[in-house]
Amino acid sequence: MSLRIGILGAARIAPAALVKPAAANPSVSVTAVAARSPERAQAFAAKHGIAVVHQSYEALLADPEIDAVYNPLPNGLHGRWTRAALAAGKHVLCEKPFTANAAEAREIAALAAESDRVVMEAFHYRYHPLSLRVEEIVASGELGTPERVETALCFPLPMFSDIRYNYDLAGGATMDAGCYAVHMARIFGGETPSVVSASAKLRSPRVDRAMTAELAYPSGHTGRIECSMWSSSLLKISAKVTGSRGSLAVLNPVGPQAYHRLTVRVNGHRRTEKFPRRASYAYQLDAFAAAVLDGAPVKTSAADAVETMTVIDEIYRAAGLPVREPS
Repeated sequence: MSLRIGILGAARIAPAALVKPAAANPSVSVTAVAARSPERAQAFAAKHGIAVVHQSYEALLADPEIDAVYNPLPNGLHGRWTRAALAAGKHVLCEKPFTANAAEAREIAALAAESDRVVMEAFHYRYHPLSLRVEEIVASGELGTPERVETALCFPLPMFSDIRYNYDLAGGATMDAGCYAVHMARIFGGETPSVVSASAKLRSPRVDRAMTAELAYPSGHTGRIECSMWSSSLLKISAKVTGSRGSLAVLNPVGPQAYHRLTVRVNGHRRTEKFPRRASYAYQLDAFAAAVLDGAPVKTSAADAVETMTVIDEIYRAAGLPVREPS
């Protein structure tokens, strides 16, 4: 049995996140695409060997030859089209951040729970062996009692006309880069933290280009997230977990297929661990296909997304900025 996926939007991320790994996965086929511009959809389909081009998102969702949809639309549209896909009986792989805010995430999570469809947020890094190993080390107690978790995703995006700076499309650094930092802080910290304080650097009155936030975990340890799309931290992709007996540090936990380093220091001893160069997106697609075809559980469920969006909303409020709204 094959999982037939349609793409909502000819997004820049779609080839790496779905098309390429699908070509190497015998259980998956990318069978259709739709975009706001039919010409753009046609060009995307021709370039990537996709057989069917639909004239609208609605037409793609109505296609009985499609089992699931990949939703890489702008942040503010994620909820609307995930909701529509569920109503059409499709499984959904939705890009992060899952929705514009926590209230919308709760709404979509409730719809997902009432359905028999798989709804999975595309935090691809979580399915890579590197991330699984970090979780394993933290859970094992090797580092001792957790004390501090620090995560960062900073990259330069000086194209300020980019939709990721558009408030009306639920843009901002905390949404685009920060969702990774928040998610890693949750997963590597073992719990969902609350926000103690947050400080933003602004691109425009409502849109952050950089954000830092201090976190507090229910078990007593603390944390910090840092993210930016334009700041003095041009490129910083890292995670560090410190415990009473030692620490671990990860360089590039988000895209370990490009490069990575995991260093563990415990009781004066240091070791490094290496992992496969297979793309995190390939592991993610394996997990999505297994969930749809075999009923396997997913690590980045709609319920998990509610937790992440709740922290993001808290960060914006603590920084004195408005919570994002659906487009």
